[in-house]
Amino acid sequence: MTVFDTDIYLRRLGHDSERAGRPAPDLATLVRLHKRHMEAVPFSSTGSLAVPTASGAVVDLVDFDQDATFDAVVAAGQGGGCVQMTRLFQRLLRELGYEADLIAGTTAEGEAEYGVDVEHMLLVVRVDGVRRLVDVGYAGPSFLEPLRLDGATDGREQVQYGCRYRLVEEGDGVLLQRRPRLGRWSTVYRFTPKVREPDEWHAFQDLANVKLAAVTLETVPQLYSRAVADGQVVLKGRRLLTVRAGIEKSRTLTDDGEVRAVRDAILDGTLG
Repeated sequence: MTVFDTDIYLRRLGHDSERAGRPAPDLATLVRLHKRHMEAVPFSSTGSLAVPTASGAVVDLVDFDQDATFDAVVAAGQGGGCVQMTRLFQRLLRELGYEADLIAGTTAEGEAEYGVDVEHMLLVVRVDGVRRLVDVGYAGPSFLEPLRLDGATDGREQVQYGCRYRLVEEGDGVLLQRRPRLGRWSTVYRFTPKVREPDEWHAFQDLANVKLAAVTLETVPQLYSRAVADGQVVLKGRRLLTVRAGIEKSRTLTDDGEVRAVRDAILDGTLG
């Protein structure tokens, strides 16, 4: 088993630290690693901790083995869910010298299902005294590079690859909103900038295990995604969503073979 290794992680993200040395913990490095992570490590519900296990064992979202997770998710490039990828990326950033902390969010679907505000896991990273929103573990579509958090929760627009993003204060939280080139604003999820500890996800873990006990590997929705140079490809069940240069297209795949082909292309990185 390959235990957590910073240099192996950086190689997966396209940086040879043995030749070039470890990158400086600055904004340019953070932007590059964030984008490369989303391109190099897919979101995979079948590799996520938040799916039923064949043994029926409970899902551990808090105290899982990060070394074993690193081996599958990063070293082998199989990808995973938000908990694995966020915790591993946080560890990488801290190894490089960044101040990176966990924060929590919830999607509309998660709030409806669980009624909690500690569901999705993401990061806030401070660079040059400014906090940036970092999220490499959301299936998307979402932002591909860190978003400025400090001084930017007034709805001002931040543009990436043809899509617009804005952060809007709502009570004690912030809405992350997104708009493709030809579309309307929609809310991706709501988050609170408060720094969290992993054990604060215990309540969500308990609720998730109750729900997962009622589904099987065959009935749980399958979700896969990977970033490409100018956007993202997301497969949820049979719904294929592509975002390229801000242009969003969606269609339903009716052929089982095409579903498998798209899934495999996302997982192995052979997207056109």
